This record gives sequence, C-alpha cells and structure tokens, in this order.
Amino acid sequence: MLKTNIKAGQITNLTDARYFAAWEVEWLGFNLEPNTESYISPTEVAALKEWVEGPKIVGEFGMQSAEDIRAMVNTLELDAVQLGMFVGEDVLEKLDGISVIKEIVIEDVSTLTTDVIFHIEKFESYTDTFLIILDKNNISYDDLDVTNRAFLQSITQTHNILLSIVVEANQLDDLLETIQPLGLHVKGGAEEKVGFKSFDDLDDIFEALYRLD
Repeated sequence: MLKTNIKAGQITNLTDARYFAAWEVEWLGFNLEPNTESYISPTEVAALKEWVEGPKIVGEFGMQSAEDIRAMVNTLELDAVQLGMFVGEDVLEKLDGISVIKEIVIEDVSTLTTDVIFHIEKFESYTDTFLIILDKNNISYDDLDVTNRAFLQSITQTHNILLSIVVEANQLDDLLETIQPLGLHVKGGAEEKVGFKSFDDLDDIFEALYRLD
C-alpha cells in the first residue's frame, strides 16, 4: 500500500499501464488532445483499459470543447477528466456531473501563492481536485522555502491538491508530512522498445512510498 495517492499521467503504452497498476496508483491518465506530445488515440485507450484493473481512468484534455470532452467521457467511460491551465469557465460549467482535475502550472516559485489563489478562487466551484504543476518548469522541493511550504500546507487543508514536483525519494516523507497533499503526480514515458523500458527512477520513488500494512 502506498503512503499517498498517486496519479500517473501521459500513459501511452501497456508497459507503463501495467507498471503503475501493479503499484496500485489511484489514477491512470491518458492524453486525449490530438497533435500534442504523448497523445494516445481513444481506440488505444480503450484497448489498454482492458488490460488493467484498479486505477481510475482519467482523460487528459487541452482546449477541446465541452461537448467533445463529454462525448469522450461517455465513450471511454472515464472516471474523471484533467483540464489544462487555460481551459475556461465556459467549458467547465458545461461539465456538470463529471469529476474534474484542473491544472495550475507554476512558472516561477515567486508567483506560487498568487497563481494558486487566483486559480482556486476562479475555478473551485467547478473542480474536484487541483493539480499544481511545478516540475514543468523544473521547480523542486528544495526550491520551496518555509513560507511556500506553509502556504501549500494551508491549501491542502481546504482543497484536494495533487503535486507534480521534482523531488528525491529520500525527501518524500518530509514532503508528505509538511505539505500533506491529497497525492502526487508522476508521468509515463516512451518505451525503449516494445514491451521494455527502465523504471529505475520511478522504482526509487515507489519504493520510498510503499508501506507494509
């Protein structure tokens, strides 16, 4: 059993899907925005779903319309959708009844507080969970000072927060105890060849998160 919830995103192959499912992650995410990196077709998602059991299935969307998103939710029987940073209220208000994870991408640690507060206040009525993405701009746990960590901890007490952040395996216990997020976000990647890839870095993370209960 893991010490926290994990969302694994940008899954593109069965090797990743089986790996994360074996670690009993909470969510498996598939990028369903065409013409973007790590895109996977609905047909491929449907096929991969047949091979895994346990995790909730999340469709990751960019600027598609609410109608297209809802149609994909129905077709693939998605458990939730993840929406990009710039998806607006006009889309969200049409997704009533669908569990939504909303991205907040942090460009610089100096704007962390203002960016998070702005997006939460604007979108909290439409959103179940916020995914605060720091690693896109290579922001690490070491980059967060005491004030940043205290702010994030205060937000996690009132909202469901997932963190995507550069963190070492030996820092995970401190992060979880200090910030207390709902969970963490990790990403899949391309296979080195069909059916094979190295999971050395992820193994360290998951082994640090695993507990015997």
